[in-house]
Amino acid sequence: MNYQKESYYTNRELSWMDFNYRVLDEARDKDNPLLERVRFLGITQSNLDEFFTVRVASLRKLVSVNYTKTDSAGLTPADQVAAISDQAHEMVKRQYNTLNRSLLPLLEQHDIKLLTMPELTEEQFNFVKNYFDDELYPALTPMADDSSRPFPFIANNTLNIALRIYKNGNKKERKFATVQVPDVFPRVVVLPGAENRFILIEDIIKAFVGSLFINYTVKETSAYRVIRDLDLDVAEEDTSDLLKEVQKQLKMRERGKVMRLEVEKTMSKHQRTRLAKALGTTESSLYVVNGPLNLTFLSKLVKSITGHEDLNYQKYQPYYPAVYREKSIFDLIKDHDILMQYPYDDFQPVVDFIHEAAEDKNVLAIKMTLYRVSADSPIIKYLGQAAQNGKQVTVLVEVKARFDEENNVHWAKKLEEMGCHVIYGLIGLKTHCKLALVVRRENEGIKRYMHMGTGNYNDVTAHFYTDLGLFTADTDMGIDASNIFNMLSGYSEPPYFHKLHISPDGIREFINEKLDAEIAIAKAGRPAVVKMKMNSLSDPQIISKLYEASHAGVKIQLIIRGICCLRTGIKGISDNIEVHSIIGRLLEHSRIYYFSNDGEPQIYLSSADMMTRNLNRRVELLFPLLQSEISDRAMTIFDTMWHDTVKTRILQADNSYQKCDRRGLPSLDSQASFMADAEKRVAADHPTPTATSTAHQFIPMMSPKNEPNTFNDDGGEH
Repeated sequence: MNYQKESYYTNRELSWMDFNYRVLDEARDKDNPLLERVRFLGITQSNLDEFFTVRVASLRKLVSVNYTKTDSAGLTPADQVAAISDQAHEMVKRQYNTLNRSLLPLLEQHDIKLLTMPELTEEQFNFVKNYFDDELYPALTPMADDSSRPFPFIANNTLNIALRIYKNGNKKERKFATVQVPDVFPRVVVLPGAENRFILIEDIIKAFVGSLFINYTVKETSAYRVIRDLDLDVAEEDTSDLLKEVQKQLKMRERGKVMRLEVEKTMSKHQRTRLAKALGTTESSLYVVNGPLNLTFLSKLVKSITGHEDLNYQKYQPYYPAVYREKSIFDLIKDHDILMQYPYDDFQPVVDFIHEAAEDKNVLAIKMTLYRVSADSPIIKYLGQAAQNGKQVTVLVEVKARFDEENNVHWAKKLEEMGCHVIYGLIGLKTHCKLALVVRRENEGIKRYMHMGTGNYNDVTAHFYTDLGLFTADTDMGIDASNIFNMLSGYSEPPYFHKLHISPDGIREFINEKLDAEIAIAKAGRPAVVKMKMNSLSDPQIISKLYEASHAGVKIQLIIRGICCLRTGIKGISDNIEVHSIIGRLLEHSRIYYFSNDGEPQIYLSSADMMTRNLNRRVELLFPLLQSEISDRAMTIFDTMWHDTVKTRILQADNSYQKCDRRGLPSLDSQASFMADAEKRVAADHPTPTATSTAHQFIPMMSPKNEPNTFNDDGGEH
């Protein structure tokens, strides 16, 4: 049986475009609070920008060298660039239809107004005139575009204003210039007078920009911006100092080729042509926008709005149980494994794990991998404190983490200054696993404590990414963790691992073995089930193996938030595969892998998606949940999400995603269910809440038998 036919696969990039359309659907969903819909629209813009700076940039490089090899779906790079262009133009059209026809009118119904210059009151006009004269004018720099002064370099993602002017008394002599909107000023300007009145900074500049051109008259003003190639291209085999090479590439990145040129609809055709030529872009790279450029400003607009809490999601506060303040976290982990589900459980215990290790006199060493951390990371602080307290601290900082390179280079240097031993990633690989190891001397001897997770050690994103984390003191896993760090920091090559699985190679081999086992079970006529949750599924070999399992009769449930190159509904190939995608209030980020194992289920968590880059070119970690209460709890989480009928979209045979047919089904928003269910547990623990209590609280998931399982078979429907 051939499971590799091109018709069985969806192109990776076009599947990503489908994902961003699903995010756009959240902006159009009337059931979402209005200001959250506005935020979702802004997210579609930042998603699209990053997609162009990396993925489209990579494809265009392949096109430029006449690379014609096809992907698993049979498309050449040129085919993909053309298809992406069509989809992206349509997406931009829908984005602005959503803004202009839906969101802005709805905001006005709530007396929230984004004004233009003609709509200002006299008081507001005087305010913006003074703001321009006193604040903006001194910071603006007009750049001429003529034979003696060539068109200036336009930096990535900067907002600019193109001008057509003529000298007073000589309308035939047209001149061209450009002015960059300084990003040191807020894009959204709050106006005086009535509450919730705003104007965009570029509208103010366009109104008064003529004062920069004395003895000239401004004929046309229109905003534009460019998105450039920001893909970091580090030739690691040619450099002995990875840190310096990354820093060099960061300086060069801003001058990458233009991937997209956005212009306001009001810009004349002549001006568009002139700009496109000056920037070296093609017609397909030009996007004419019916509204304000760069919709990421919408998040700033939402933050500026006052008095409309009812238009946002209800606030909640993750629960941080008192036991963590009363007992040593090492004693808690020694007693039992602890499974935590973020952000319903507070991320603080992870921070406290490192903090307590830094201060504990019995701790000998801390070893940790860092892929993305916050700009003001407390974990970095405590790692430095540990080193200064005489602990042996080893930190692998992945300086090639995309778009976090500069932040990670900064922290790597800081950690070294504080006395930590820092590893700057590995040549040829990105270290993406999430692993923290604490080595402690106890009465019984040396004990290892670990935290392993599906998400980054980032205290900021932990508030809105859903992830799972495991605290354990399992001896075998501790030995495996030590061996992993020895591999990362030295030349160790352990012949095997006891319980952990790592990429490159190891996770792929393990997943294939588990799928082969399920295939054998199904062929023997016994029930075989595979359940997986991940961000993306694009690796052709893994997809082929899933098709083989489906053909053999294995029932496969996949929850995939983003890219999915597998196709459902192919007769005899994917009949037994169902794919769900959940786009909700929180970004689904956890990775769960379940195998029925002939009646003795096994469940694993991982930092890895089933993508070629994760399986072949990254250091990733997959780890088991060994205690029954823990594994049962994790599967309850999966099953609750699987039965979500509110935020789930199901992949159809025609490759579209459709919302659930909820007729006859209870309404279940899995994310809201997790919040509500945890709230009930808190209420049970504290039956008389204080009058000032306004936040939800959440309890972590532990394995002891005296911990009640609060997720019922119905998924905690509400």
